[in-house]
Amino acid sequence: MAALEGKQRAAFRSGFLGIDSRGWSTLVQVVETSAEQRAAAVELLAQRLVEHFGAPDLTTARPAAEEEVAFAASLSEHPRGMLVALSRKFENGAIREAFRTLTPAVGPKPARAYAFLEVEGEEEVPDEDVDLVSLAKGERR
Repeated sequence: MAALEGKQRAAFRSGFLGIDSRGWSTLVQVVETSAEQRAAAVELLAQRLVEHFGAPDLTTARPAAEEEVAFAASLSEHPRGMLVALSRKFENGAIREAFRTLTPAVGPKPARAYAFLEVEGEEEVPDEDVDLVSLAKGERR
């Protein structure tokens, strides 16, 4: 991870990879899906694993894609609309991931962005601080 910088480092630390877009997101939302949509996601991910991540063929990539989709589905055992955040770090030769759920504020007004009342998951505080002012100025720490 020490070799990663900028966007790559941020994506590693807290990014979910979009199957279709191959873009990174820091939050994902729990949604309902059909069996057909799930099968399509597995197939598309298998294609991406071959095209962009070095899998030798679709036959080899499908079980890996199925495992990843099943893992993502296990994260969505929360109410529809719940947001999930990820914290990832490399330690002792392994990648460690921690997931947190964010419950949008409930009330008569629509929730504003980042107006959350409750965080569920690990209580660990990340050991890296993000200096938003320096990032905005294009400075690297």
